[in-house]
Amino acid sequence: LAGQYPQRRRPHLWRVPHQQPVGADDNTVYIGRQTQENANANEVRRTIVELINHESYNPSTNDNDIALLKMASTVTFTNYIRPVCLAASGSTFHAGTDSWITGWGSIGSGISLPSPQNLMEVEMPVIGNRKCKCDYAGVFLINDNMICAGLEAGGKDSCQGDSGGPMVSKQNSRWIQSGVVSFGRGCARPNNPGVYARVSRYQSWINSKITENQPGFITFTSSGTDSDLSASCSSTDLNVSFSYLTVSATTVAFLRGCHVMLL
Repeated sequence: LAGQYPQRRRPHLWRVPHQQPVGADDNTVYIGRQTQENANANEVRRTIVELINHESYNPSTNDNDIALLKMASTVTFTNYIRPVCLAASGSTFHAGTDSWITGWGSIGSGISLPSPQNLMEVEMPVIGNRKCKCDYAGVFLINDNMICAGLEAGGKDSCQGDSGGPMVSKQNSRWIQSGVVSFGRGCARPNNPGVYARVSRYQSWINSKITENQPGFITFTSSGTDSDLSASCSSTDLNVSFSYLTVSATTVAFLRGCHVMLL
């Protein structure tokens, strides 16, 4: 990602993904990676020495879908490895805020990223929480710990395999992480935006877990009036069947997958 960051040479020990089922074979993060198949000359690897899942994570609703990974040693920033500022509590991301998501996930429901599996990016606007609640009425419970993004017409989205990846927006010359890819209904469907853990809700939690070299939090401020304040649900939204709530939490179509790549 382009942009200037504070303390750009500061060693880095932590990463903020979503909930991670890390096992013996999943204890490495890959930093500076561009492609999944070809050589990555600017890549470095670090072993995970500590995994901290949020204590209040709810697998049924995906609430508090955030975690911290501590690496065994620091990472020196280069032209290919940069940190991102985290959205501070009190940040405002109005509906329409331009956002970017990156990852190696599927490019459509059931369609894998083609060879050589280069890192992909997609630009989408924030969908306000009122509108997002209407879109998912009877399907998912959307709360203030979440932030949504997508197009009402569909066609752009994060997808299976992108979970844990960053959602960022640019303020002046800084990129600020607003969300962590969490879940959604299918991929890129009309009126079914992607749902992300809202980073600004977790500043206190993150600082309570990282006692040294705490990350940089920056307040993101949207200008003007948030159009989402006037959003209301239509009768169609409210009459959606609640049958989706009985589907197992492991249903692939509703989840975004996971990986432990550091962008």
